[in-house]
Amino acid sequence: MLQKRIWLAFLLATGVLLFGTVGYMSLEKWDFLDSLYMTVITIATVGFKEVRPLSSQGIIFTIMLILIGMGFLLFSISTFTAFLVEGELNVMLRRRKVVKRISELKGHYIVCGVGKIGMHIIDELNKTGRYFVAIDKNEEVCNELADKKILYVYGDATYSSVLKAANIENAKGIFCSLHNDAENLLLILTAKGLNPNLRIIVKAEEDESYEKMKNAGADGVILPKFIGGLRMASEMIRPKTVTFLDEMLKRTDEIYRFEDIYFDDKSKFIGKPLKETGLLNKRGISVVAIRKSDRYIFNPDPEERIQAGDALIFIGETKNVREIKEIIK
Repeated sequence: MLQKRIWLAFLLATGVLLFGTVGYMSLEKWDFLDSLYMTVITIATVGFKEVRPLSSQGIIFTIMLILIGMGFLLFSISTFTAFLVEGELNVMLRRRKVVKRISELKGHYIVCGVGKIGMHIIDELNKTGRYFVAIDKNEEVCNELADKKILYVYGDATYSSVLKAANIENAKGIFCSLHNDAENLLLILTAKGLNPNLRIIVKAEEDESYEKMKNAGADGVILPKFIGGLRMASEMIRPKTVTFLDEMLKRTDEIYRFEDIYFDDKSKFIGKPLKETGLLNKRGISVVAIRKSDRYIFNPDPEERIQAGDALIFIGETKNVREIKEIIK
């Protein structure tokens, strides 16, 4: 709102200057420079003497110009005072820094929709040290993100311009957690068009949306109602396991997570046994399984050879995960 007032003040200033300059040129037959100078000293009320003697028409015009100019001057002073006092300048400078930081990101994640689910996603990304940008069209939510020093973009995530502002071209993945399935479906199509290599995880409220979203290009579709049902059943029939997983997620002193490492055809470990990665003997790491094509080998043998396309699944402390992944590549 304040920015609009500043633009209005600028337009009014330009309009008053043009009005006064043209007026003096028409009524007094002065040249442009003299007319502009007379307009400025009249509006500024500095008390300088007129450029040339004024005619009766010129005097009346000058009175009108003083009244109009004083009104404009009061409006401009109040607007710019509010601009400085309310900290809008600081906000704009801070936002410019945020935009610059977002433009420098590579391999980051984008969280679209900062509702209850979106906030849980953000918390997990924060805890595990991932870079990300949040998008939401609620101004109050964005202000809260700014207070928490979280990178964000204010706007509708289904718009290409908003996704580009989040640097989607260089992003690694996107979370689609908008309010309804229709919006999330549109978001999938928009995001896929801007970055075909993007990994897309989407929330679906209705079971029938699962196939639609998969066909649209989603890599993973999460059904909160389905997950909630399984969670309640697990709490009943395997409480100790659930308690272990809950503690693993909630602890703040030592944060452990299930992680995975993908071996592409450039990996130095292709064709070598699992034991040569060094993970089996590394403290704080527990190898759970290896995924080969569509099957999983649980508790793999140390002699199991790694092939291109395999994924190693393990439990590890998050502060060491990034270092481990760099070593294993």
